[in-house]
Amino acid sequence: MPNPVPIPDQTPRLQLRRISKRYPGCLANDAIDLSIAPGEIHALLGENGAGKSTLMKIIYGVTHADSGEMIWQGQRVTMRNPAQARSLGIGMVFQHFSLFETLSVAQNIALAMGAAAGTPKQLEPKIREVSRRYGMALEPERLVHSLSIGERQRVEIIRCLMQDIRLLILDEPTSVLTPQEADELFVTLRRLAAEGCSILFISHKLGEVRALCHSATVLRGGRVAGHCVPVECSDQQLARLMVGEAAEMITSYPKVIGSDVFLNVSGLSWHNPDPFGCSLKDVDLQVRSGEIVGIAGVAGNGQDEFLALLSGEERLTRNEGETVSFGAQPVAHLRPDARRKLGLAFVPAERLGHGAVPDLSLADNALLTAFQQGLVSNGLIQRGKVEALAEEIIRRFGVKTPDTQTPARSLSGGNLQKFILGREILQQPKLLVAAHPTWGVDVGAAATIHRALIALRDAGAAILVISEDLDELFQISDRLGALCSGRLSPLKATVDTRLTDVGGWMAGQFDTPQSPAPATV
Repeated sequence: MPNPVPIPDQTPRLQLRRISKRYPGCLANDAIDLSIAPGEIHALLGENGAGKSTLMKIIYGVTHADSGEMIWQGQRVTMRNPAQARSLGIGMVFQHFSLFETLSVAQNIALAMGAAAGTPKQLEPKIREVSRRYGMALEPERLVHSLSIGERQRVEIIRCLMQDIRLLILDEPTSVLTPQEADELFVTLRRLAAEGCSILFISHKLGEVRALCHSATVLRGGRVAGHCVPVECSDQQLARLMVGEAAEMITSYPKVIGSDVFLNVSGLSWHNPDPFGCSLKDVDLQVRSGEIVGIAGVAGNGQDEFLALLSGEERLTRNEGETVSFGAQPVAHLRPDARRKLGLAFVPAERLGHGAVPDLSLADNALLTAFQQGLVSNGLIQRGKVEALAEEIIRRFGVKTPDTQTPARSLSGGNLQKFILGREILQQPKLLVAAHPTWGVDVGAAATIHRALIALRDAGAAILVISEDLDELFQISDRLGALCSGRLSPLKATVDTRLTDVGGWMAGQFDTPQSPAPATV
């Protein structure tokens, strides 16, 4: 990628002066100053819980500051709501999606743009044109509930790009994009910046920040910890600014060979009744105890369907039970709770609503999947044990929260991810299936999660990770493969796999037969 060209000094498009925001038990923003020039791509960095998302919501009118002032193009403004922000030319792509699942792509975009933009039918040609131009293909008539996580992210981005915006706020926009899709998005962002649009870019992928952004503001503990020019800094220097000198930045782990096969998927084919969904075709997969198998792929190529069939949210008939086995036990026909009794733990792609109930406390969310771990006796919930488990998750995984009674929705994305993953790992599963385990989390939280996965592997668990972050997959996986159009590529030892191999598999270029898992060591 080309290095960002510095922005000449000019009147700021947006200025924040001493913005502060307090929540019960937490000072989220503490006298923050921020300035963005026209045509500038400005990064906002910081670990999870540093106050980035709160600050973005204040700019967009979702949340109101307790003190401080906002200057928009030289004029002081009070941002009352997102509608006012959009009328001024501010667009935002949220990390957690804000889409109506029962409506189509076109209907969601029409709602966001208002009646003056036209009916959903009238907007469909423009949606197709914009999505093609930016390399994020979407069908406007598809219902949102039928879209994968990555495809929903595309809707959010395209919905923003269709507006006449002067400031575009992007909260982890590439977290579910492939490197190729991210590169295409960056081309678009550079074009927008060249046309004078300001961009506020939140990302934990420091290589992206260094390649794309002209300048950066770093938050730590709700305060501005410093400013820098990302292209002049290394990833390690940026990480130290974000999480301090004590940050333990482990970048590689030893590769191992597993023991006995625990997860065995044999000839799994499944027809998706959703006409816009992806069907699975003759999938074969073995995951051994004591290894991590990583599966890559572009969103919408069968990952969600495969996960549902492994977790038990989609079931086959009893006659097809042996298609998926845990050890020697057929499970493809079993419900999720029965699979958990056999040793399954599951981390879904969507944190809020799937991995956790937003309005329930952390303690109650711990109970949801760990109730078989002695937390219920004779039909009665053992509250003391539930609290103890939630406290242990918070302590062991460094979850930043006031207490165990905090609602799940109030946690930052990375802290909620650490809690969900910790809840599953502390159940000591025989098999952990994890989707996008570090999606949208900072470098410190990602290191914590990776260490936990490696420790679980070394304790003898079989682990299957499905992710679109190729760097992550190469870092923690012992063997690698990819899904494309519902078909699974060969699996290869990570040490023998090149990035170009995975890229070819993601495009459906399967030129070698499925390799058996290595012999037991």
